[in-house]
Amino acid sequence: MPPPESHPADPKAPNALLLLMEGRAPWELAAAIAAAPFYNRLPPGDGHPVLVFPGLSAPDITTLPLRTFLRSRGYTPYEWEQGFNLGPREGVLERCRERTEILAQKHGETVSLVGWSLGGIYAREIAKEVPQHTRCVITLGTPFSGHPRANNAWRLYEYLSGHKLSEADPLIDQVRQAPPVPTTSVYSRTDGVVSWRCSLNEASPLTENIGIHASHFGLGMNPLALYIVADRLAQKPGAWRPFEAPSAARWLFKTTPGAAVSTKRVPRSS
Repeated sequence: MPPPESHPADPKAPNALLLLMEGRAPWELAAAIAAAPFYNRLPPGDGHPVLVFPGLSAPDITTLPLRTFLRSRGYTPYEWEQGFNLGPREGVLERCRERTEILAQKHGETVSLVGWSLGGIYAREIAKEVPQHTRCVITLGTPFSGHPRANNAWRLYEYLSGHKLSEADPLIDQVRQAPPVPTTSVYSRTDGVVSWRCSLNEASPLTENIGIHASHFGLGMNPLALYIVADRLAQKPGAWRPFEAPSAARWLFKTTPGAAVSTKRVPRSS
């Protein structure tokens, strides 16, 4: 097995070319629609609840394609119901936790948490707070490791949330810790917003990192991402196993070893 990948000493946000390539997102949605007949080959869902969190500055409408897909596969998807995601302002995480607890009580079973970009941070943190109500966590292009400013949205995050990102912030170390439940990170090396190295879980028996070709804005509707989400949600509680790509399409997926989180302080950029 190859050694774990380490974060570079000076991680940087994706370059301008990758940012321009974010225009692929509409084509990813079209590809997802075209791939619909192939989704019938996926294992059917068992009806369990799935709470979906949108990305930074995004409302629930942006996760509609993902939730529609989940419903078509036999799951019971739910919106986060907090309007636009303006960051973890006061009361946001508390309401996310309460919603998870309510859904678990309503269905009488644990809830899967799926988060896109910043929404994945919420999914991870809620799973740490109420692991007894959480079945699994799946994040899509979520920057939970590496330097907090190694992305092209940090200024927008600071403006909307009112929270300054700093490597010295103790919350950064908390966010890097994986939840005590099966946790899958889906990332893309061609992500134009988040440095893919910031989406790598540290190696553990319950974590995995799966790379695909996708844009950041298209991850929630990319057909490869949808395949991974459905595959992971189909696993029975207590019987989690790492992702195995179909033999005929292994080249489309890259399973990446856990990342060794750097302890080196990175100079603050302007």
